[in-house]
Amino acid sequence: MASAAGSSKPKTSPKYIKFLFGGLAGMGATVFVQPLDLVKNRMQLSGQGSKAREYKTSGHALISILKNEGVSGIYTGLSAGLLRQATYTTTRLGIYTVLFESTTGSDGTPPSFLLKALIGMAAGASGAFVGTPAEVALIRMTADGRLPPEQRRGYSNVFNALVRISREEGITTLWRGCIPTMARAVVVNAAQLASYSQSKQALLDSGYFRDDILCHFSASMISGLVTTAASMPVDIVKTRIQNMRTIDGKPEYKNGLEVLVKVIRNEGFFSLWKGFTPYYARLGPHTVLTFIFLEQMNKLYKRYFLDS
Repeated sequence: MASAAGSSKPKTSPKYIKFLFGGLAGMGATVFVQPLDLVKNRMQLSGQGSKAREYKTSGHALISILKNEGVSGIYTGLSAGLLRQATYTTTRLGIYTVLFESTTGSDGTPPSFLLKALIGMAAGASGAFVGTPAEVALIRMTADGRLPPEQRRGYSNVFNALVRISREEGITTLWRGCIPTMARAVVVNAAQLASYSQSKQALLDSGYFRDDILCHFSASMISGLVTTAASMPVDIVKTRIQNMRTIDGKPEYKNGLEVLVKVIRNEGFFSLWKGFTPYYARLGPHTVLTFIFLEQMNKLYKRYFLDS
């Protein structure tokens, strides 16, 4: 009886495979959505302080970047984006998958919605801490092209950025904005991972969907929409803190609260959701592609290694 009970749970891939697949899925998605990430960051920095907005819409931003920086310009910061996924997403999805499976009942009953949210928060905060240096490099590299040539930082790649930031500003600068980055990750993962699992479960329970790519796509789009609405105010705080300069020994912002106050006072309350369209245009497809790649790699691994 003990043997039967012990074998009731299906075989799963090793923990290191979950971490590996999580990172590879995120990196694969990044290759496709890096231009959208660039536009999103530029839109969030546009109109900073009392400056006039550089870009009227995301389309205007994309055309301006192509015109002024060329086709290669829309892939600025790709190396940083890939490193972010290799660190942040590997940790985040790996921890989430492990915790999700450990809280699944022996009869296959999934954890409750609240527990899914708590798992998502823990996974997101852990991943954000690990990925903050790459995040700082990504924000700065994607923002560089909007500055006059004499003010650009001119990082050649993510490793050059990390070395120069450490040498010129101190190694702790690599974790600048760590708290809002972790706060954003908690919001994103509570919304994204839990809502993805819940949406997928609801779609399957409806009887109109099977566990295939259409179901994964639909659940991912719902998850991306929820995540965008919830996380934008925290994301703009993170972006501006990580891109800020120190002028005469004083940083532009003391903390995240000051960023929120200045944005609301100088740009209006709804500027906290500035660039909703490019944010979702980036997050939606990235969510879709990440989970599709992850699901397909898991299925292939199960077919060729666990079922053989």
